[in-house]
Amino acid sequence: MLRSIRIALLAGYVVVSFWSFPQPVLGVVVDLGAGLAWFAPALLVLGLRGLAPRQAALWGFTAALVAHSAILHWIYVVTVTYGHAAAIVGWVAPVFLAVYVALPTALFGGLLSWLSRRGLDGAFAVAALWMSLDQLRSWLFTGFPWASLGYAQHLNPAMLGLASLIGVYGLSFVTALGGVALAHLGLAIREGLRPARQDIWALVCVVLLLVLGWGSFRAVDDVGLPRVRVAVAQGNIEQGVKWSPAWKDRTLSIYEGLTRQAAEAGAQIVVWPESAVPGGLEPYAQTGRRVADLARETGVSLVVGAVGLEYDRVGRVERFFDSAFVLDAAGRIQHRYDKSHLVPFGEYVPFRDLIGRFMSAVARGIATGDVSQGSGPRALTVPLEVGPDARVGLPVCFELLFPALVRGFVADGAQALFAMTNDAWYGRTGAPYQFLAITALRSAENRIWTARAANTGVSAFIDARGRVRSQTRIFEPGLLLEDVPLRAGPRGGSLYTRHGGWITAAGWLTVSALLVVGLRRAR
Repeated sequence: MLRSIRIALLAGYVVVSFWSFPQPVLGVVVDLGAGLAWFAPALLVLGLRGLAPRQAALWGFTAALVAHSAILHWIYVVTVTYGHAAAIVGWVAPVFLAVYVALPTALFGGLLSWLSRRGLDGAFAVAALWMSLDQLRSWLFTGFPWASLGYAQHLNPAMLGLASLIGVYGLSFVTALGGVALAHLGLAIREGLRPARQDIWALVCVVLLLVLGWGSFRAVDDVGLPRVRVAVAQGNIEQGVKWSPAWKDRTLSIYEGLTRQAAEAGAQIVVWPESAVPGGLEPYAQTGRRVADLARETGVSLVVGAVGLEYDRVGRVERFFDSAFVLDAAGRIQHRYDKSHLVPFGEYVPFRDLIGRFMSAVARGIATGDVSQGSGPRALTVPLEVGPDARVGLPVCFELLFPALVRGFVADGAQALFAMTNDAWYGRTGAPYQFLAITALRSAENRIWTARAANTGVSAFIDARGRVRSQTRIFEPGLLLEDVPLRAGPRGGSLYTRHGGWITAAGWLTVSALLVVGLRRAR
């Protein structure tokens, strides 16, 4: 293959990858992933065709590095605008993080070439490899699965239906399967060869899966389920003043006003964003008393993001947590959930003894040092004045990126998700909309509604099919209300909820079998 053609194909992969995820352009969010995402694996496979394993790994690494440096451009805003780092750090940080994504892509390229030389690069094999390496990013070095291929399908109803069966990494498999089969068929036609039977079957399989997904999507029914009127409050507190003592009273006043509006509109539960309260929520402190008084005044239950504190034996604060508090209508704190999957270099510094002297966490405010880790996901009860209490999961920000973690809330009995986040860090980039798409997949996977409260947006209600039913504009104060169905027990739990990542386990078994067969053929 001519070098210029290879470069053009891989450049196409970069462009298609970038536009497969939501991007704001002149005030309009462009979201083309449902159609474009199929071409990303096709262009990458074609661009790496004919290369030796080492060369394929290098070309794959370079293409993914460029693509994901562009997708993760919002890291500049996080580090420079709000982290107050030097501009050079802002330019380097997206590239540094893109290396994390590019390494599995390099492995994909090297293994693809190795399998191809042994006649094992059929569409099913390549799709299984792609899915497995997508899933690898969910746990390697604590995980960062942002912009995994499956998320690009968040506006495709048939794929949303499949999410409840196979999860987001299963969507990566289906997308890669269709794209690679089309690439192979295109090559065969161009070279005047007879299309491989496996590629034809791969396309037939994709069509059948889409039909199955469409049926599953249509089958979701909320009729007859108990409902609770929920409000999400978006205070729009700018990140630069969020932790300022001078803004504390004003911040609380904004959320008090939004909560009173919600109560007047009939809300039974009001959800505030992550760390909406710029401090602790102890009942004996002024802030705690103020929030408790608000609950008693309005007669609603509150789910509030604030700083969780743990004290030592002499009453000094020993540990800090990024927490969600549940208060009943009498102002009593019923539960506290502590965020369990923290952001490396954001909320804590890995290997602090080694590198802590050279850098600190970006997300300062909750604690002067590292934020402490919670014990893990569990469902909590939100007591209601009228009607049965609601069992909910309270994923906090970064935790929404991890399907297995969110599944833990639902498996423990959560009937709805009240997700809280602070997306002010991202500015007016594509990140708030990409994060909303990630959250939508958590609803689709578990067939459960999500009320999403974000400090500066996007706040939203997402139904059990993964469709965004209502949403706010970013960087504006906002209030949304919906009657949220509570999907209990087996009815609320999907196949994915009950059996987890069965398809990724099958994918890893397939890849392992391919490697064994390949080694035998090499001998």
